[in-house]
Amino acid sequence: MSIGCHSIPCPTSRNGDGSMNAPSPLNRTGIPLIEMQDVGKQFASGTIAVRNMSLTIREGEFVSLIGPSGCGKSTVLKMIAGLLSHSTGAISVNGHPPGAGSHDIGYVFQDATLMPWATVFENVYLPLRLRGTRKKDARLQIEEALASVDLVAFASAYPRELSGGMKMRVSIARALVMRPQLLLMDEPFAALDEMARFRLNNDVLALWESQGLTVIFVTHSVFESVYLSSRIVVMAARPGRPVNEIELPSGYPRTEQYRTTAEYAECCRIVSRALEATLNHADTRN
Repeated sequence: MSIGCHSIPCPTSRNGDGSMNAPSPLNRTGIPLIEMQDVGKQFASGTIAVRNMSLTIREGEFVSLIGPSGCGKSTVLKMIAGLLSHSTGAISVNGHPPGAGSHDIGYVFQDATLMPWATVFENVYLPLRLRGTRKKDARLQIEEALASVDLVAFASAYPRELSGGMKMRVSIARALVMRPQLLLMDEPFAALDEMARFRLNNDVLALWESQGLTVIFVTHSVFESVYLSSRIVVMAARPGRPVNEIELPSGYPRTEQYRTTAEYAECCRIVSRALEATLNHADTRN
């Protein structure tokens, strides 16, 4: 049977005087940036990764996709980016088919995927070089991207000289060097230790706010999704499709203190319960 997508509110936070917390300074414009209507993806092997996926992402949102392993989260990102074609339905990215405005999309993969023989500067330059931009014309843009992740001092370093967290920051700089409108992030911090992960969570939020990005973030971590997101989309097991959406009430900027609040703990519980409920959303159709 087909499972509808439900919206679950998190508790709204209040100040000590009982007034509501101020909304995020990055209020959504309401303008849809991504529209997915009844999208499906079936691979040549016959595996149906995604079925009847309908989702709207608005400008300025930070949306996390969370769900069981193999539920098609990464497949959704790749279809939005135009790296995979969709089998059924329709996808629109800023009014165009996926891939038509690829320079407006930055993609951060699970692994940093850096060229080991190239410096940090050369790794970040790669997308501009592939577009035909001369290095001397790209220098300022590359330096700005490195500055955004605090790596200007490491421009001449090689990947082997960097920590795991620094390598991922190079990967983020490479995605940002094209000055995208949309940033797609596929479990970028899963392999990092907790301290590096927390720092990069804060770095990504700062970039989202300062650069006016729209972010779609794939994660398996309930705690990470609640800390980062303005909205969380919970996906059911294969074939993947949204079964719950959770709006996060707290405004931005978020700090480490937010992790210790009762609101954060309650939102984590709500998302955890929604994730557990996906076990009951089996789609047995062939």
